[in-house]
Amino acid sequence: MNNKPIKDYGLIGDMHGSALVGIDGSIDWCCIPRFDSPAMFSSILDSDKGGFFKLAPSNVGEVTRRYRAMTNILETSFTTPSGSGILIDFMPVHRHSAMPREPLEIANDQRVVRILHCTDGHLDFELDCYPRFDYGTIVPHAAVSSPHTGMAHGGSEAVSIYCSDSLTVVNDGFRSRGTIFEGEKLYATVSYQPSFSHRSEPLNPETLDRELKDTAAYWEEWSDQCTFQGENRDAVVRSALTLKALTYAPSGGLVAAPTSSLPEIIGGNRNWDYRYTWIRDATFALYALSIIGYTAEASAFKEWLEWSTSGRAHDLQVVYGLGGERRLTEIEIPELDGYQGSRPVRIGNAAYSQFQLDIYGEIMDSAHTFRKFGGAIDSEYWEQLRRVVNYVIDHWRRPDEGIWETRNGRQHFVFSKVMCWVAMDRAIKAATSLGLPGDVETWRTVREEIRSEVMEKGYSTERQAFVQSYGSNNLDAANLMLPLVGFIPATDPKMRSTIRAIQAELTNPQGFVYRYKDFDDGVGEASGVGGTEGTFTICTFWLADNLIHMGEFEEARKLFDSAMGCANDLGLFSEEYDSTTQTMLGNFPQAFSHLAMINTAVLLQQAADGTGPGFKRT
Repeated sequence: MNNKPIKDYGLIGDMHGSALVGIDGSIDWCCIPRFDSPAMFSSILDSDKGGFFKLAPSNVGEVTRRYRAMTNILETSFTTPSGSGILIDFMPVHRHSAMPREPLEIANDQRVVRILHCTDGHLDFELDCYPRFDYGTIVPHAAVSSPHTGMAHGGSEAVSIYCSDSLTVVNDGFRSRGTIFEGEKLYATVSYQPSFSHRSEPLNPETLDRELKDTAAYWEEWSDQCTFQGENRDAVVRSALTLKALTYAPSGGLVAAPTSSLPEIIGGNRNWDYRYTWIRDATFALYALSIIGYTAEASAFKEWLEWSTSGRAHDLQVVYGLGGERRLTEIEIPELDGYQGSRPVRIGNAAYSQFQLDIYGEIMDSAHTFRKFGGAIDSEYWEQLRRVVNYVIDHWRRPDEGIWETRNGRQHFVFSKVMCWVAMDRAIKAATSLGLPGDVETWRTVREEIRSEVMEKGYSTERQAFVQSYGSNNLDAANLMLPLVGFIPATDPKMRSTIRAIQAELTNPQGFVYRYKDFDDGVGEASGVGGTEGTFTICTFWLADNLIHMGEFEEARKLFDSAMGCANDLGLFSEEYDSTTQTMLGNFPQAFSHLAMINTAVLLQQAADGTGPGFKRT
C-alpha cells in the first residue's frame, strides 16, 4: 500500500503525457505517450504491483525542492552525510518544425529525463526502475543490450532505459548503484517505444543536456507571455504553467487532472479517472488563461471543440478523449489495491454518457471569452454556436445529472438552468455586438423565461437561498457561480443571503467550502460531510470571488491566503483538501483548482488597484 501523501508529489510533463515525482525521488505514476495511456509506473495506486522509477542518493537527510523558475522542470535537493546534490526531472519539449514555439504533434522519442548532479562532497546513488505495463497488470521482460541501455517489453508495449552508469537486470527491472563526486552528474532516462519498434535510439549526456536547455527555453518563453503583474504573480504563473502542462498539444484539449483514482475519501469508492477533456473544465481554464494574457490556448481549444464535436449540438458530450474519442467506457482494475486501500481503481469515466445542461452555457461562454480577447467569430463558427442555442431552446426544461455528475437520477439543478441562461445571454450579446444573424427576440424571450423560472423555483424563501435543485432544501456551492457569470449581482439580497447560508452551512472552521452536504448523489457514500469528503478547492475560491464582488475585500483576502495553504510546497493543488488532517484528496494536480486560484488572484489585484472586478464574463 502506498502511504505517501499526495502533497509529496510534483508534476512533470511534455503536453503529451506526464509523470508524478515523489519527494523521495520516486516516479510513482507515469503515462506516456498520452495522458490517458495505460500507466507504466503506477505504484501510487499499488506499491507492490504498480511499478516505479526511483533515483536518489543513499542515506538522505534533508530534502527540499522547487520548480526551476518559470518552467515545469523539477529540482529536488538532497543532503546526505557525505555530500549534497540536485535531482533534475523533466520531460523534453521538442520543437515543432513548422511552429518552433510549439511542441511536436507526434514525438516517437518521448521520455522522462533524470539528472542527478553532485554539488558537494560525494553521493552514493541508488537507481531502481521497474516498469509495469497496463497499470501494473503486465510484468515485462527486461534485458540489457549494452552496459548503459536496457529494454523492457510486454505485449505491444515497450520502453528503453538509459543510464550513464552501468545497468543490471534484477527482478524484471533495472538497477544501478555507484558513486558520483562533486561536479559529476548521473544521467538516466526511460523512453517510450512505439509499438513493435522495440529498439532505442542511442542517448548520451550531451544530448540530454541539450534537451534540458531547450525545454527550459520553451517554458520560459511561454511564461514570459503572462500579463499579470500583481502581488501573487509567482503563484499565478505556477498555476498557468500547470494548466499548460495539462494541455494535450496535438489537439488543444485539456485534461481535468493527469491521474486516475486518487480518492476523494480515503478508503472509499469516490475514485475517478480524470485524464480526459471535460468541456466545463477546459472552458473555465481558458477563461483563466485569457485574463492573464494567454489567448492562443483559447483558439486551439476552439479548434479542438469544432473537430471533436463535428459542430453538432444534439450529440455533444460532457467529456471526450484527448483525440476526440467519444466512448470512455468505465472499468475497474481489481488487481490494484488503490491509493491507501481506496478501491476500486477505475479507468475510463461513465460521465461521458451523462446529460449535463450546463456545458451548453459553457460553450457559449467560451466563445464569448474568445471574442472578448480578439478572436474572430466567422460564419461557420457562428452557425455551430447557433445550433447550440437552438438545442438549449428545445431542451433547457429537462432535468440533468448536473455539474457534480450525480448518479442517482436526473434533477432540475439550479446551476444547470442558470448556464442555459448564460447560453442565451452570450448569443444575444454576440449577435447584437457583431451584427450576426439570429432570432434575437426569441432568444431574449427564452432568456427571460429561464430567469423567471430559476427565480421562482430555484430560490427557497424558507431557506433564504438558491437551492441545489427545484423543490430541494439542499444548498450547493455551485450556485456561487451565479454572480460570476452575470446572472445576478452578489449584492442582490437573494444572492447575498445565499452566500451567507453557504458560509454558515457549507464551510469548515477555516472557511473552506464543501460542494454540498447530506445529499445522496448515487455514489454509495455520504458526501460533503466533514471528516469524509474534503472541501472543494474551486468552491473555496468561488466564495472568495463572491466576497470581492460584495466589496468585502479583507475577508476575501484572508480566505484566499488560507486557501493558498492548500497547495503543496511546489504550489500544486489537488481537487479537495481536508484541513483537519491537512490532507490533499482527489486527483492531482487539478485544473479546476488552479484556474480558480488565477481568477481570484486577478480579482483581488484589481480590487487593490481600485479597478473593480475588471473583465466580467458578461
